Amino acid sequence: MRDALVIGAGLAGLAASLRLARGGAKVTLVTKGLGGLPLSQGTIDLLGYSETCVKNPLTTLSQHISTRPSHPYTHFSPEFLAEAATWLKDILGPDLLIGNPHTNVLLPTALGVLRPTCLYPPSMAAGIPKPGRSYVIVGLRRLKDFYPKLVAENLSCQLGPDGAPITARSLMIDLEIRKDEIDTTGTNHARAFDNAAMRARLVKALKTQLRDKEIVGLPAVLGLNDADAWKDISDQLGHEVFEIALQPPSVPGMRLNQALTALVKKEVRFILGSAVTGVDVKDGAVRTVQISTAGRPTHINVKNVVLAGGGFESGALDMDSYGKLSETILGLPVLSAQGQLLHADFWGSDQPVFLAGLDVDDRMRPLDAEKRPVYSNVYAAGGNLAGATRWREKSGEGIALASALRAADQILGSLT
Repeated sequence: MRDALVIGAGLAGLAASLRLARGGAKVTLVTKGLGGLPLSQGTIDLLGYSETCVKNPLTTLSQHISTRPSHPYTHFSPEFLAEAATWLKDILGPDLLIGNPHTNVLLPTALGVLRPTCLYPPSMAAGIPKPGRSYVIVGLRRLKDFYPKLVAENLSCQLGPDGAPITARSLMIDLEIRKDEIDTTGTNHARAFDNAAMRARLVKALKTQLRDKEIVGLPAVLGLNDADAWKDISDQLGHEVFEIALQPPSVPGMRLNQALTALVKKEVRFILGSAVTGVDVKDGAVRTVQISTAGRPTHINVKNVVLAGGGFESGALDMDSYGKLSETILGLPVLSAQGQLLHADFWGSDQPVFLAGLDVDDRMRPLDAEKRPVYSNVYAAGGNLAGATRWREKSGEGIALASALRAADQILGSLT
């Protein structure tokens, strides 16, 4: 008998598992595959945009949810959200995350625009615009889909904190990463820069082309497993260096995923490559979860379940050709708008379909149409919750963390 079965290995599933295990629970995590962290920017967004860009996410929270009554953040106080973000920051340590949940900073993207976030890798810190600085954006000719001229020119169109235009130029260097390959992926570059000799080659190709005191922006491929690779490059160059996150899969997101998954695997029974295929229910509670395994199904007896399988992107939420929405893992009821779920004003109001998901109580238990818990011992966390367009408001990691820790804490309380 397991105290908790966690379904899903994204940020919500990993965080819930670790919180439970460190609270003394016996935990099994089941997942079909990798979670969504490798698709992320490697940062932790609590709230980046409300009506405008948000400077202080926690003080803006009450205003934000006042016009969004079904938002997941209605279940949490600003203090709890701050605690959740700080918990993760402390778990992973300063080599992977720095920053302050109370304050957003602006980081350059691969399009050269500035986006808000509150926790970020230290390898990105030098890219936060400051008065009187000049930047050189460096491209690697054999890296797919990073265009330094685009980044530099778009940065130059924006104002820094002093109200003056940001000073940025571009530079392209050619560095062979894999023999006889004219282009290759960001992951291959990152693995190459884990090697000190490859970092030395990068420094040699770049050093003579830099101007005095320039801050060097490079695509976020400066090592996959070596957390100090970017520091080594900066020290050798004698210039501050920062990484710019690329499109998914993201190397900074992969670093976070590797680190958090490694911590979970030390304390949790981790089952990869298995989908949930059914449950047995008794007296309004899930008692057994069936998963697919080689040869025959496996049954796991459970006291509690945390459903953290994600949303539409993972297939945990689905819409068929008739516009019918469903939750595909446990068959829970989906809260959604009535009528049209998509509209043509793509830059206007939120699309109703992206606000769909599970309705939950303050304990994170999914509710039915009468606002009653579907199961007394099932909790939901992360991308399956209704009420937020996470990618638009930059709130995905905050929602995942807060809901995961709340669900875990409720389970731990019930066990004691």
